[in-house]
Amino acid sequence: MQFTQDTPSKTAQTAFWLAFVLAWLILLGTRALIHPDEGRYAMLSLGMLQSGDWVTPRLNGQLYFEKPALQYWAGAIAFKLFGINEFAARFWPGLTGLLSILAVGVTARRLWSNGHFAALVMAGTTWIAANSHFLNLDTGLSFFLTVALCAFVLAQQDDARPPAIRNAMWLAWAAMAGATLSKGLIGLVIPAGSLFCYSLVCWDWRPWRRMHWLSGLLILLLLCAPWFALVSLRNPEFARFFFIHEHFERFLTTVHGREAPFWFFVPVLLIGFMPWTSLLPRLVIDGLRRSSGDGFQTGRFLLIWALFVFAFFTKSSSKLPSYILPMFPALALLLGQSLANTRAAVLKKHLWLPLLLWGILACALPLTHFLPEDPGTPPTAYAFLATWLSIGGIVFLLCGALAWRALSREKAQAAIMLLCAGSLGGVLCASQGHDAIGRLKSSKDLVAQIQPYVHPDTEIFSVNVYEQTFPFYLQRPVILVNYEDEFAFGQRVEPTRSIASTEAFVSRWKAAPDAMAMMQEDTFNTLSQRGLPMKAVYRDIRRIVVVKQ
Repeated sequence: MQFTQDTPSKTAQTAFWLAFVLAWLILLGTRALIHPDEGRYAMLSLGMLQSGDWVTPRLNGQLYFEKPALQYWAGAIAFKLFGINEFAARFWPGLTGLLSILAVGVTARRLWSNGHFAALVMAGTTWIAANSHFLNLDTGLSFFLTVALCAFVLAQQDDARPPAIRNAMWLAWAAMAGATLSKGLIGLVIPAGSLFCYSLVCWDWRPWRRMHWLSGLLILLLLCAPWFALVSLRNPEFARFFFIHEHFERFLTTVHGREAPFWFFVPVLLIGFMPWTSLLPRLVIDGLRRSSGDGFQTGRFLLIWALFVFAFFTKSSSKLPSYILPMFPALALLLGQSLANTRAAVLKKHLWLPLLLWGILACALPLTHFLPEDPGTPPTAYAFLATWLSIGGIVFLLCGALAWRALSREKAQAAIMLLCAGSLGGVLCASQGHDAIGRLKSSKDLVAQIQPYVHPDTEIFSVNVYEQTFPFYLQRPVILVNYEDEFAFGQRVEPTRSIASTEAFVSRWKAAPDAMAMMQEDTFNTLSQRGLPMKAVYRDIRRIVVVKQ
């Protein structure tokens, strides 16, 4: 049963999406960047802009080859256009999140003439909204994989004409190039692995004949090869580190220290797919259902894509919550088709779970009294977060109540629009609330306080510790002292860009006419006992900043 009688007017739909995009973008810059990811990727882009070297990525002035350069380019361009601020830093994930919603909506409209349902599911999915408002690499990667998925599916339709097949596959190859330049070989592994599993499960090998291999591979190479060739020519150590250490060792070993239990992504999926989580069983059933005829099984391919992403990263020895983001667009396409053929009375039953969870969050403020004391986080920070969680919960409950009323009137699409708005509102409120805790992991306020002591010729050190947002808010690199972690490769290739020992730092400090250093309490006490001439100009429970006396 298609819900055509309840479709909101074009004016209402346009107003909804304009308000949605405005809310999505306007809050990108309202929170401080936090340690570690946001500071890291913002500084990589800023370093590229300041140095003018668009080939060799550098983090805090040191060689950094863990990921390709596409997002660093995007971030640098955003800084050039919008200034050096949080909005520009998060602009690329914010933009690519919106473009992913658009790609899903356009694809669903061409496949099933119900693009609004799929776009609304995508736009209201918690994990899509949350990651689009956080500076990481996975939102951009997911966008290019979404375009590759959508273009490939459209190319495989039985009624597609040869020119349309060719153009769609060229787009898919170009998108895979973008994914590869965003995060490496995973941009090829997910599409290839999903297609192989689909062909094996459905015993359908015909899609391999529609790939336009020669022209497609040429597009891929033309887009990818120049940067990989240039960075390798300028840095002979790049290829071994990037392909072996950052791909095979990351997947097969725990060298990156991101191991987690095999069920790690289960709660990420269940919470991340809110408010549609209770519809997952229906989605799976619809995905498994065989389409009429012997043509390409779109639903099965989408389900296999999602399952492959989930299984691949479950198997990986390195796990982070955002890794499974590329599975959500496939789920949104499947669920959009399912919702378009679901009765309003059935949808009402699925409102209980999100209403219950957001209702619990609406009661977050009183619950802060039961939290154990944390010396690193003041009660005011928890209270600020709880207040915004409560506001977010109330926003969703109001939208949920209106959605319930709309479903009672058989207005399914209006109800889904309300759920989408409530979900985005809840996520944005939660993000705003986290800023109080996030600032404890940020150097924004710190740098504002120490700015009078920073001069163009001041040597700035980071001793035995590295706060990722510190150089970004300073807008200049700092000199690392006795600290390696992700800088080990760069320090090995260019040892003069850092200081290997505390002894060498003491000598450098004494010789410097003007110096500043960030350190922790134990380091400060040790250096004080040695009589190092310094004065603390900033102190909190995590960090101390000193200047030379």
